[in-house]
Amino acid sequence: MLKGKAWKFGDSISTDHIAPGRYFHLRSNLPELAKHVLEDADPEFASKMTPGDFVVGGKNFGLGSSREHAPTIIKMAGVAAVLAKSFARIFFRNAVNVGIPVLICDTDKINAGDQLEVDLEGGRIRDLTNGQTMAFKPLPPSMMRILSDGGVIAHLQKHGDFKLDG
Repeated sequence: MLKGKAWKFGDSISTDHIAPGRYFHLRSNLPELAKHVLEDADPEFASKMTPGDFVVGGKNFGLGSSREHAPTIIKMAGVAAVLAKSFARIFFRNAVNVGIPVLICDTDKINAGDQLEVDLEGGRIRDLTNGQTMAFKPLPPSMMRILSDGGVIAHLQKHGDFKLDG
């Protein structure tokens, strides 16, 4: 069970919003780049969020380039999961690969600052602030194993191959 505060963003949050291009020179220093995560969407996000909080987006979250460092710095900042109505496909896969849960759900009823409780396996989001409960389709078992191992590299190190069926 994950618990944290919702940080609400709109539709079409791009990888440039997540990892601003003006910090491209930091791409080899991801901890430093993580200090600027989502800065172009909310200048206060990186300095005010608390590890365990949630990024809540609208449609097409993560569009843009296929740079893996966008979901990586979201994870490094301490975000517990990203919830959105839809994701750019490459961002979705990169997020799972680096070990950050990405959940497709209706985010309209979640407000900025709401306290959320997310049951990854049960497919439920409980908004502790407004009392609403929302469902989402849980990630497939293969993706859940990758996430529980900390990402695809850790999964391969642990299992030595890519057995996804058990």
